[in-house]
Amino acid sequence: MCAPGRRGSLDHGAPAQILFLGTPRSSEVNMCGLAGLARTDGQVLSPDTDGLLRRMARAVAHRGPDDQELLRTGPVGLAFTRLSLVDPMNGGQPIHSPDGDVILIANGEVYNHRELAATLPSGVRLRTSGDCEVLVHLYQQKGLRFLDDVRGMFAIVLYDRKRNRLLFARDRFGIKPLFHHRNKERVVFGSEIKTLFEDPACPRELDWDSALSDQALTGAPDFVEGAPNTWFRGVELVPAATIVTIDLSDGSTENHRYWSFPRPADLRDELSPAEFTERYAQALADSVRECETSDTEVGLFLSGGVDSASIAALSTIRPRTFTALNGSTLANEDAMYGHRVARHYGLDNHQVLFDISRVPAAQEWKNLLWLLESPQCGPEVFYKRELYRFVKARFPEIKGMLLGGGSDEFNGGYTASFGDDWEQFASGIDGMALRDDRHRHRGLAAWWEQSPQPLVRAEVLRRGTPAEDPYERYLRWKYRDVQQYNCWHEDRTAAGSGIEARVPFLDHRLVELSACVPPSLRSRLTWDKRLLRDGLEGVLPAEFAERTKVGFFYGDGIRHTYRAFAGMLAADGDALLEEALSGPRAKEYLDADNARATLRALQEDPSSGHVEFLLRAVNLGLLDVMLQQPPTPPVEATPAPVPVELIVGDWDAERDGIEARVLRRPDLHDALVPALDDSVLLLTDQKEPLLRYLVTDGEIQFVIDGEEMPQWQRLLDGIDGQRTLGELLAAAECELSDVEELLYQSAEFGLLTLSGPATGE
Repeated sequence: MCAPGRRGSLDHGAPAQILFLGTPRSSEVNMCGLAGLARTDGQVLSPDTDGLLRRMARAVAHRGPDDQELLRTGPVGLAFTRLSLVDPMNGGQPIHSPDGDVILIANGEVYNHRELAATLPSGVRLRTSGDCEVLVHLYQQKGLRFLDDVRGMFAIVLYDRKRNRLLFARDRFGIKPLFHHRNKERVVFGSEIKTLFEDPACPRELDWDSALSDQALTGAPDFVEGAPNTWFRGVELVPAATIVTIDLSDGSTENHRYWSFPRPADLRDELSPAEFTERYAQALADSVRECETSDTEVGLFLSGGVDSASIAALSTIRPRTFTALNGSTLANEDAMYGHRVARHYGLDNHQVLFDISRVPAAQEWKNLLWLLESPQCGPEVFYKRELYRFVKARFPEIKGMLLGGGSDEFNGGYTASFGDDWEQFASGIDGMALRDDRHRHRGLAAWWEQSPQPLVRAEVLRRGTPAEDPYERYLRWKYRDVQQYNCWHEDRTAAGSGIEARVPFLDHRLVELSACVPPSLRSRLTWDKRLLRDGLEGVLPAEFAERTKVGFFYGDGIRHTYRAFAGMLAADGDALLEEALSGPRAKEYLDADNARATLRALQEDPSSGHVEFLLRAVNLGLLDVMLQQPPTPPVEATPAPVPVELIVGDWDAERDGIEARVLRRPDLHDALVPALDDSVLLLTDQKEPLLRYLVTDGEIQFVIDGEEMPQWQRLLDGIDGQRTLGELLAAAECELSDVEELLYQSAEFGLLTLSGPATGE
């Protein structure tokens, strides 16, 4: 996917060097992986580091199955595993400058590499059509300004032999990862944290205190900016939009930031709403075209929301599309809209099925958690990973995937979650800003915390603090959020299957436009994604452009997802939960009894809490346990069965069959015998004779009001485990359609069973 070096050649004038001409390739078709180490004390690497370099490469082998190269030269050792999307026949790395002074390995894509190549001095000749070769020449021409005009997603390691310095760099949004650990003698680095753990000198310690207080896990309504959390002590993440320079003679380090998150004051032109939407639509179309660039097939994850639908509308390559079909996406209609969008544009759509019985196994979850290396591993991550596994198994020729991620954060996708209009959203984020200010000025905080209506003006609290626009703080928080969660999990779930995730909405030209909308136009353009919706008018039908945003698995069907993951934690006597609680640090930080009680409550009523919150605590415990004896690299992990596809021809015509397959609903007929589960009691309120209580384990789970649901109440009253459904319907004086959904839900919750009639005497 990136430009080549001199395969198998020796560096001109290099000190003692070994170049390994490639290691045996895995039979698994598994995105580009970087790894390596460098001495920072003026010494050269000794040959005994070659084994470490091989192990580090193996740890990220799943990211690049098409090629592998290892290089040791002077104080630097580099490992590169490659997935071929661009120039697959001539795209090996490391890349060497013609004079041998610069060596580079890169993960990612430089979308405007041809445009950049045209700016090089006339004497420069590129030897390939790969996209990353131009970076070497730009560096030699511009020094630390070499990334100023680069568009794309990338993580770069560059060794400047002449200046004896090592450079790390990442794209503006941190789409591509690059971690490192340093001690007094050397630095180790890699695309994933697990490759650092191959070095015995790198600590293997979870940072519990930092993790438990991080807003990314707590969900506290706070504006949080700055570097993402790596979750592990001693592990650093190269900052986005930054070049880190390490002097290899003495270890001194400098950071050069080549891009900063935009502010409205950065926009030089005064644009009308129409001009904003026109520019945005054009920039998005350009970004989609650039992200489609590949010499191999590229697909599209299509949720049916306006973001992925926009990519489908603007795409010029007619990609195959893939949609997650589970109980949640069935209920919130994501799956249906994915089918409809694909059908409208004549695209193949594959509905990847997760019926309500699909519960991840314990080892399957641990494999995913180790791949992700983050306690933010949750249901969304699981479903994304399974989508990629389906694509890899069924369509191995697809090595890139277009995604709609990154639009919500900067386009007002979450504004409606604060209220019904812009004013309520603005008030909400102003309250978040005020909360931050109270944290800084605890002495004054009581005036806002002890009274329902603050008695002291907010300006008093903020006195001495420079006035700052809450909306700008909100966007910078989302900038951090995108790096911490979105880019992290999208990279890992894709890389685990040797596929590259491509995100057209994280083009800095788009973000600079949306972030620079002035306050006077925000209610018009950034409320509920108007900038995008209006920009696609005439391109995307209103049915799709105006569809209300829904979460990936949130909405009416969230209970299906929550029940599945509560079931995962409870399987085999709470085996996964108990393993997470078993470590000494988990015993120090987690309340085991409360964790078990939380799981029991989620099992009985999936709506009683957020299963993701419990999962984050469990993930911390599991990661801590795994660090004691790190698992095998993901490329060697035992795979779970690949998901299957539900073939859908016409959603409306096949709706009943789709629901029955996803929800595993039985065929209701008059001969079935409903019976309350042995753990369930149906109680009548003596003072309110029309009320019924469904009780499990001594706790009221549901209240049925006979005035609101008379037919359902009468049917429940008649259930005795003997009478058939037909007899019960007749006695309750109702039709099956009147109680059908309630029967299904009661069966799903385990409140009643639906079995065939008893036989014999």
